[in-house]
Amino acid sequence: MIVLIIGLMLVLIGIMIMLSKTNMLRIIIGFSIVDTGIHLIIVALGYIKNATAPIIDLGVKTSRDATGLIRVLDKVADPVPSALVLTSIVIGLAVTALMLSYAIRLYQKSGTLNIDDHEESKW
Repeated sequence: MIVLIIGLMLVLIGIMIMLSKTNMLRIIIGFSIVDTGIHLIIVALGYIKNATAPIIDLGVKTSRDATGLIRVLDKVADPVPSALVLTSIVIGLAVTALMLSYAIRLYQKSGTLNIDDHEESKW
């Protein structure tokens, strides 16, 4: 529960940083904070108390039903949220690197990272 609350707080802090700052590096840091908060939320929602790893071995109690299918009797954690978080970490790293490279190119072109000084890039 505490991890979920911390994740929500990080998302709110990151959104506040992205909306209130005009420096591109601070906006990118805010995006990274939001990304980390979302990871924590997904992990917190996928957590099952007193659950074992999703590996069918001697540590997990199983039984066979009449059709021969294996039924798991213990609580087993769902591996999908963990896999999604690992994938999201890699994608977030790539997006952050792309944003930083764009910020570097804009700084080389104009000499500033302030959004207000880039009027030609606005719609």
